[in-house]
Amino acid sequence: MFKILKVDHVGVAVKNLAATKNFYSEVLGLTVFGEELVEQQKVKVCFIPCGDSEVELLESTAPDGPVAKFIEKNGEGIQHLALRVDNVENALADLKAKGIRLIDEVPRYGAGGAKIAFIHPKSSGGVLLELSERQ
Repeated sequence: MFKILKVDHVGVAVKNLAATKNFYSEVLGLTVFGEELVEQQKVKVCFIPCGDSEVELLESTAPDGPVAKFIEKNGEGIQHLALRVDNVENALADLKAKGIRLIDEVPRYGAGGAKIAFIHPKSSGGVLLELSERQ
């Protein structure tokens, strides 16, 4: 068994990270944290705390990256919803046992040192769900 603790973050796919960061900081007055390169996922990201959750801005670093493909198909916008879980391995085992289609059957490294895994949108009402376990 596993427990969902909260909405961890909302992932937003953007073409220009610098310009979008400026909007969130200068226009909305939020504090934007530094950038991080996640080579495995071909993205550059930054997190923007907002209450008890965060907005994650994602800019692709390669034309064949998942964020670039998302933008090509859908345009910029919300790409995924991340749920913080107490144990991502237990979550994956439980969901797999329930017949849920997973993109990741084992966790991978995510931004900020999180262990993450994705649930396929066809199993979750069309929403790409990320499970995130942070220390």
